[in-house]
Formats: sequence, structure tokens, C-alpha cells
Amino acid sequence: MTAPLDRRSLDQLFLEARTHSHWASDPVPEATLRRLYDLLRMGPTSANCCPARFVFAASRAARERLAACVSDGNRAKVLAAPVTVIVGMDEKFYDRLPDLFPHNPDARNWFLEPAVAHATAFRNSSLQGAYLILAARALGLDCGPMSGFDPARVDAAFFEGTTIKSNFICSLGHGERARLHPRSPRLPFEDACRIE
Repeated sequence: MTAPLDRRSLDQLFLEARTHSHWASDPVPEATLRRLYDLLRMGPTSANCCPARFVFAASRAARERLAACVSDGNRAKVLAAPVTVIVGMDEKFYDRLPDLFPHNPDARNWFLEPAVAHATAFRNSSLQGAYLILAARALGLDCGPMSGFDPARVDAAFFEGTTIKSNFICSLGHGERARLHPRSPRLPFEDACRIE
């Protein structure tokens, strides 16, 4: 696992991959969503805490329920995409640590303070959401991540009565490349990085 990926793979994951807003009507099969999760779950998290929880809004009813919770600019994107996944975070993820981090029986106690639990859940579910995007691209799907939504409404609609809170949402499917805007610039190394 030490050989760099080839240019074609890098293009698919990063260099030619784009954020999509317009979608072909092709469905995303459940088997693909299961493969997607099987890939993303292997990415690292603090103490293997795995706080992310995913709701794949694939049915028309689920997408309409989610669309009612997003900003005006994102409503059409959610309705048009074959699937929009809600990346949530279980703020009591530590209850699963005896299973996920069994070699350290004290690990659960590291996260019992609410502020620590929240920060850990948010940071690591964000990581897992990024793994979701890379896994989706690796499987040939396009992605449209979004943060323009009302978290309280999403939580009430999809996570009522649980310890899960929404982090961000991401549409999945096959994007309409012809409708993409030109790629926006990125910061150069000198503006974003420092080597000490």
C-alpha cells in the first residue's frame, strides 16, 4: 500500500472531481450505498469512536421531508438528486466504545464531559463525511455536499428521540457535467501552508 495512485485515480478522487448541483435521474442502488458505507467506515477516527450516523434519503417522501428543511437554494438539489445523505453525529458515541475500542476499557470515560463529547463527535463525523465523499467518488458517484439547512428541523424530522444531531448533507448520484460552472480557484500552497 505504499505505491502512489495513478493519475486517473487521482483525477477521479480529486483533480477532476467536482461538486454537483444538477443530477441525472439514474437511481443509486441500495447495494451501492452498502458498498459505500463499507468503504467509508474503514477511515480512522479518534479511538475508533465512529460517531457518524447516516440517513440515505432515497425515497421521494424522504427527499421531500429533507427538502422542507433546507435553504431555498438547496431545495431543488435535494429533490433532483437520487439520494441525499444526512451525515449525523451521535453525541453519545462513547456508549459503543466497549465494542469499538475493546483493548482499553477506560476509553468511554474520556468522553463523558458533554463539551468533549460534542467536539469529538463533530470533528470525527466530519472526517467520516469526507470519507463518504471519497468513497462515493471511488465508486463512480458524484457528490454535492451542502451546509445550507436548518439543523433543528432536520434533527426533528430524522433523529427525533435519539442522541444524533445533523452535521451536513450530501447529494449522491450522477451529476450533469455539462451544467457545471468553471472550477473555482483554490489557495496556493504558500497561502495555506507552512513547513516548520
